[in-house]
Amino acid sequence: MKFVIMGWDGPDGQTKRPIHRQTHLNRLKALEAEGRLVLAGPFLDRTGSLIVIEADSQEEAEAFARNDPYTIHGVFTRVEVHPFEQVIPHPLGLHSSERTSPPSNP
Repeated sequence: MKFVIMGWDGPDGQTKRPIHRQTHLNRLKALEAEGRLVLAGPFLDRTGSLIVIEADSQEEAEAFARNDPYTIHGVFTRVEVHPFEQVIPHPLGLHSSERTSPPSNP
């Protein structure tokens, strides 16, 4: 199941971010190597970051977010984790007209 992780930067987030960036990226790259990272990147307005991962449970996704270097070291002062259903583009590459069932609630 996919989960969206939104990390919101604290007042010192932009100062702390470069210090912990490589460790943060290494952790994401390890998840990518496992085929469980969908996408990740910072918001261009410098308010935080968005990470989309594959996890077996809400608890696993929350633990991943909680143990991220940006969370541990105070880059993120608030983190939200939400289950997510990808509708478009279709995760299997099917065009919407080729689907056998409609999305649950786009």
